[in-house]
Amino acid sequence: MKKRKFGLALSMVLAAGTILGACGSDDNESSDGSSGGGDDAASNDFTVSMVTDTGGVDDKSFNQSAWEGLQAFGEEYDLEEGTNGYNYFQSNNDADYVTNFNTAARSEFDLVFGIGFLLTEAIGQVAAQQTDTNFAIVDDVAEGDNVASITFKEHEGSFLVGVVAGLTTESNKIGFIGGVESDLINKFAAGFQAGVEAVNPDAQIDIQFSGDFNNASRGQQMAAAMYGSGTDVIYHAAGGTGNGVFTEAKNLKQQDPDRQVWVIGVDRDQAEEGALTANGEEYNVTLTSMVKRVDIAVQDISKRAMDGDFPGGEVIEYGIEEGGISIAETQDNLTQEILDEVENYKQQILDGEIEVPSTR
Repeated sequence: MKKRKFGLALSMVLAAGTILGACGSDDNESSDGSSGGGDDAASNDFTVSMVTDTGGVDDKSFNQSAWEGLQAFGEEYDLEEGTNGYNYFQSNNDADYVTNFNTAARSEFDLVFGIGFLLTEAIGQVAAQQTDTNFAIVDDVAEGDNVASITFKEHEGSFLVGVVAGLTTESNKIGFIGGVESDLINKFAAGFQAGVEAVNPDAQIDIQFSGDFNNASRGQQMAAAMYGSGTDVIYHAAGGTGNGVFTEAKNLKQQDPDRQVWVIGVDRDQAEEGALTANGEEYNVTLTSMVKRVDIAVQDISKRAMDGDFPGGEVIEYGIEEGGISIAETQDNLTQEILDEVENYKQQILDGEIEVPSTR
């Protein structure tokens, strides 16, 4: 497969306006609705959909970011939510992947996204059969002239939040909780570890995997053990499982508002997940988040497909340079000194002075 890099269509993103919030559904297919506004020059008969992994469209992380991107695209180009515009298909278990891709193709969506590397095998299987439909896999590479592969330099963003963690920790004990152990999630862990060690070589980093992207109770259990051992900062790359990390951190903060206990979010700005009230005072345990702009990638590829420029058979990679990776805009818990160091290391990455490892 030919590999190329493409910059982001930032002008398109800026035109999209405010990204709408996501809504959950217990059905395999979302209910139809409507969306106003848009661009009269758009092709009104273009349709696009996405298939979630088992974390669901409202996982407050990866799937939700992708759905927000589709919503913004639909709003910009005056597409209706539903089978005649843009839609999502929720997967409740692994067996739903092939079924949902086939349903989307038979519903004649022009472009169908698979959200997450767990869907790679299913999207390859269906794409080989449904050759009149274009597909895009997020976070992995799949074969096929009608399949675009969207990847990110997660290790770069993870390095930056590692810098934040290394400069913030008071105990010098830092944790990482990943979902399913894989080459992808190890990219997060590798970059994070390198970032911590760059600014705090004395810090101990505990790297663990939950084996699941949709098990909040397991995430809370793992976080409780880490915080109980003296860890004061945990970075999660675990999708819905990471919600349990926030739950545990907030519980501990409510019990002892003076305790330093932090979570670093992933994929989108997760500041909202860390908000709590203790003894009448407002706190937030979200230190920062490693933002992977899945929403921008979804909008970018959707626009290209609508314009007849679908990059089938190619790998499109988004990193810091392309604007697809960053730390969160919410920075209330970061000092100016930490922000300056993050900017310093970001520039070194852009200048090629630092090559962030993508493997542990």
